[in-house]
Amino acid sequence: MPHFLINSRDIKNNKIIINDKDLYKHIIRVMRMRKGEALLLIDENEIQYETIIENTEESSIVCTIEKQYKSTRKLETEIYLAQSVLNSDNQISIIKKATEIGAKGIIPLYTDNCAVKESIIRSKTDKWQKVANESVKQCERADIPKVYEMTYIKEVVKDFEQIYVFAEKYAECDFIDYIKENKLDKKKKILIIIGPEGGFSEKEFEFFKAKNIPLITLGNLIYRADTAAAAAMISVILGVKHG
Repeated sequence: MPHFLINSRDIKNNKIIINDKDLYKHIIRVMRMRKGEALLLIDENEIQYETIIENTEESSIVCTIEKQYKSTRKLETEIYLAQSVLNSDNQISIIKKATEIGAKGIIPLYTDNCAVKESIIRSKTDKWQKVANESVKQCERADIPKVYEMTYIKEVVKDFEQIYVFAEKYAECDFIDYIKENKLDKKKKILIIIGPEGGFSEKEFEFFKAKNIPLITLGNLIYRADTAAAAAMISVILGVKHG
C-alpha cells in the first residue's frame, strides 16, 4: 500500500485531518478511497500511521489512528548519487530508482560529455524533486531524498570523504574486491559518481586520478547509465552491510 506524507500538526486527539488539496484529490478522486478503508500515512518525523478513513467531506479527510510507530524504511548509511544528467525519460528513471533504492540525495552533474544543456538542467530541479516525492509514496520510504541543484564534478567532491566513481574505462577493480582492502566507514556519507552514456572525458579521468578517487567496475557487462546507477547503489549498500 502506498503511504502519503502529512505534517504532524495535522494530528489532534488521535485523528489526522487531511486538508491539502492535492493530497485530497489523489486519495479521493484518483485512488477512490472511501469511509472505512485503511490509509497509510507518514509525517516529517518519520512516524508511520496506520489509519482508517472516518469521514470524507468536500475538501478534507478525517482519519482515525489505529497504530503508530517509527518507520525503519531507510538506509542506515547516507548514500548520495551524483550522475551526469541524461535525456528526459532516462533521467526520471534514475531518480525513481535511486529513490526506491534509498539514496539520501540525488545530485545532477554537468560533465564534459553531458547530453543535456546546462540551462535545461537548471530548470528541472523542482520537477525532479516531485518525481522523487512521488516515488517515496510508492516504496513507503521513511525519508525524502533531496534533488540538488546542478553542479560540477570538481565541486561535488569537496563535500565527501568516501567517493567512488563507477566507470569501465581505467577501472582498477570491482567494488567487492576494493572494500576487502579498504573498509567502508558506515558513519560517513558516501558519494557514488556515474558518468554520461558516452563516458567521462580524459580530463575528468585525470581529475579522479589526481584526487585518488577509486575507479570501480561493475563487472564484465556494459550497462546503460541509468542501469549502472542502480547497480552501483546496490553494490555499495551490500558493501556497507557486509563490510
